[in-house]
Amino acid sequence: MSAAAAPEETPSLATWLGFVLMCVGMFMAILDIQVVATSLPTIQEALGITPDAMSWIQTAYLIAEIIAIPLTGLLTRVFTLRWLFTGAVSVFTAASLGCAFSGSFHMLLAFRVLQGFFGGLLIPVVFSAVFLLFPSRLHAVATTIGGVVAVLAPTIGPVVGGFITNTWSWPWLFLINIVPGIIAALMTPSLLPKQRMDLGELEKLDLFALMLLAVSLGSLELGLKEAPKGGWLSSNCIALLVLSASCLTLLIQRLLASGDPILRIGSFQRRSFTLGCLSSFCLGIGLFGSVYLMPVFLAFARGHDAFEIGKIMLVTGVAQLVAAPLVTALDGKVDARVLTAFGFALFSIGLAASAFQPPTADYQEMFWPQVVRGVGIMFCLLPPTRIALGDLPPAEVADASGLFNLMRNLGGAIGIALIDTVIYGRVTLHAQAFRDRLMAGDTATAKAIGLAPELLRNRPRGVTEEQAIAYVRPLVEKASLALCVNEAWAMLAGVALLGFVLIPFARNKPASLSPRMMALEAAQPALRRRLDQLGPRPR
Repeated sequence: MSAAAAPEETPSLATWLGFVLMCVGMFMAILDIQVVATSLPTIQEALGITPDAMSWIQTAYLIAEIIAIPLTGLLTRVFTLRWLFTGAVSVFTAASLGCAFSGSFHMLLAFRVLQGFFGGLLIPVVFSAVFLLFPSRLHAVATTIGGVVAVLAPTIGPVVGGFITNTWSWPWLFLINIVPGIIAALMTPSLLPKQRMDLGELEKLDLFALMLLAVSLGSLELGLKEAPKGGWLSSNCIALLVLSASCLTLLIQRLLASGDPILRIGSFQRRSFTLGCLSSFCLGIGLFGSVYLMPVFLAFARGHDAFEIGKIMLVTGVAQLVAAPLVTALDGKVDARVLTAFGFALFSIGLAASAFQPPTADYQEMFWPQVVRGVGIMFCLLPPTRIALGDLPPAEVADASGLFNLMRNLGGAIGIALIDTVIYGRVTLHAQAFRDRLMAGDTATAKAIGLAPELLRNRPRGVTEEQAIAYVRPLVEKASLALCVNEAWAMLAGVALLGFVLIPFARNKPASLSPRMMALEAAQPALRRRLDQLGPRPR
């Protein structure tokens, strides 16, 4: 079976087990981002990292990951699905061991780059496997397994990271990857179908195009990181975003001129794939944004630690698990557009419901919005995958899966930057408005921030003005943050609505090829290479 061959009509148990192990590898890669985020202060103290440099522990991982994702298609054609996953999970596991035993910031940073790059390969390769290993009648089941893993990892990440930090030491954040990584690396070569490598694809690798891709995505990630604090119109942010756009323009021109040696961007000519990617982009903004926004509110407005935050956020994960069988049963039987539109409608409602939460909101107030979001996410994840990738020939699936997953990650990066922009840019304005109303004696404002109205009218005896200000300031800051968080929730709800609006424009029934035609189209590249080797035809 070649890398682009038609899938087996009845996959063996070994194929299913190999796919599950691939999902374990993807789970490790996604979980690693979340568990490390909860323990950055602990790592900073242990290695003596300066506050300004601490964020690079995450940024280095994310930049390497986002560069690796679109390369998955090329690397799958070169090394095959089986050996690409095995190599990626092996290096990811070894890098995790290196992170655990890092004695300095620079050593940790180097291993995080390795982790991020090879972890980035583990994510799209799973969604490629859905269409390369299984026939269309099993796509819903396989996509559900991969989808649940993809969305469950960031949901339980805070509770896992908080538990490890509170119970053990920070190296265990990386050591938990070792055993499952070794098992996956050792077992998958014998479980996944055998495929033939095509090292000749490496000859097509355009190093200049690869450099343009790395610079474009890397500078975009850095620009999005810089924008909230320095401002979108700051010189650094503009320079990075202009550099990213310039490199992307050159890259597209080069790819179109050379036949897409790295990325098959020609897939965007298919309307279903393009709209599927746009819906994935909208989902990324809402999904990663909500997973980021809840800990911000619960930590700074409610004062919860990482473990408590994780327990509250488990509601979303449980809702996803409960909804998964329902989505699987409906996917393939109901128009994917209907399911996706329903999912984005639910997702938008769940996001909008959080836009009205008070500063004292906690588990009870967050329960039902999380349930609605969790159910909606599953409908937003599985059917759009079928819209985007379901009608592609096997030869295009690996590249298209990389682009599809890249759009979701880009959406997440942009969503978090927009959220930070709202929080950094508006929290001071809200705080000033609260102070002005309090100075004017507005009792409604006093109640809104949790201050007894009688304290506003009459300062207790023996309490100085400085002491009163010190008492009121945290209340004002928390109330201001809560308002900013609500505005960010409303923004995410608007993006989800945009995803809802896009869906009707997708094709109703993708024009899928028959298995025989798909196999014939997939075999064409190999036939062309064989003819080239035979030389020109005799006249």
